[in-house]
Amino acid sequence: MASPGRAPPDVPMELHALNRSKLLKSLRQRLQTLNHPLHGFVFLQGGEEQTRYCTDHTILFRQESYFAYLFGVREPGFYGAIDICSGKSILFAPRLPADYAVWLGPIKPLSYYKERYMVDVVSFTDTIVPVLFDHYKGSGKPLLFLLHGLNTDSHKYSKPAELEEMDKFQTDLNILHPILAECRIFKTELELSLIQYANDISSAAHIEVMRRIKAGMKEYQLESIFLHYIYMYGGCRHCSYTCICATGENSSVLHYGHAAAPNDRTLENGDIALLDMGAEYHYYGSDITCSFPVSGKFSSDQRLVYNAVLKAHNHVISTMRPGVSWIEMHKLAEKLILESLKMEGILLGDIDEMMERRLGAVFMSHGLGHFLGIDTHDPGGYAEGMERSKEPGLKALRTIRELQEGMVSN
Repeated sequence: MASPGRAPPDVPMELHALNRSKLLKSLRQRLQTLNHPLHGFVFLQGGEEQTRYCTDHTILFRQESYFAYLFGVREPGFYGAIDICSGKSILFAPRLPADYAVWLGPIKPLSYYKERYMVDVVSFTDTIVPVLFDHYKGSGKPLLFLLHGLNTDSHKYSKPAELEEMDKFQTDLNILHPILAECRIFKTELELSLIQYANDISSAAHIEVMRRIKAGMKEYQLESIFLHYIYMYGGCRHCSYTCICATGENSSVLHYGHAAAPNDRTLENGDIALLDMGAEYHYYGSDITCSFPVSGKFSSDQRLVYNAVLKAHNHVISTMRPGVSWIEMHKLAEKLILESLKMEGILLGDIDEMMERRLGAVFMSHGLGHFLGIDTHDPGGYAEGMERSKEPGLKALRTIRELQEGMVSN
């Protein structure tokens, strides 16, 4: 587990080179099945720095996830391309004004980005057209495979790259997204090591919060302890998501902690604290929820519910393996919780009938879990052709896939 004495790990850019190779292999295979020539470019636009509404207050930048996956670039304003024919990777950096050096630091040469991000070619964004034409080996207009597809968690669409001179190219909006989303599901060893680190430092931070919690504190003080720990000792400037520090009745609100409910209740003895917080390190995230009594001692009712969830949690983990259906894992958790509640006299009746009538959704209206990686809710939960259930509880599942080696789920 990460500790104050352990330095944050170095991040090898080989990680992103491997991600590009994985995409290239899958994309070439797909194009061959379509009898499509192996020419053209994967073409992505990185994130742009944003300000707070109409002000010049810059919001802390975090790279767009698909771009981060393929290139690992931390700076805003970049474009990236992968030549499908040669396999070469190309980065396009913004041409910065001279006064950038005064306000924001030294202007780095293109050679810096080539070496740092392990790409084959680096040029400026105002040279995208001639550079791509120079590398294109096919006939006619070069074909750009753009990223456009539905995120089945947010129900929003990824934004394809925009270019003033896009009319000089052929474009395809359908092929790339499902292939790239599928690539992100299966993690390499280098990716797994970063996810492990993010979870280790998050676990240590949760333990620090447990050590320091006491009645009379504010929920936001728990958040503050966590944020300080992951940055001070883990080098994690970003969280994977908004911190949820819920106590008392707030613990029953799934995504408490937002702007309208900003972790501001005063803790009392007798409260259960439900803390859902995770650090992000070099884009790769964690997602950890802990529930425990503020006083350090459960009441009998609290212990009953806690142990019911703990039993389901442990049993699901021991059952998970490649080939197992995620839907069945969710139903297993529901059934075990219902059995525990019946054993304690809270529920009466036949468990199978309860399952058939979807009673478990009353106690678990959310899904069991989700894919985890560069995004807290990593994409790919519903591949092409998969349909979301309309049944209570099951309709909240973020994936219905069978588990496979290389998947990461929380």
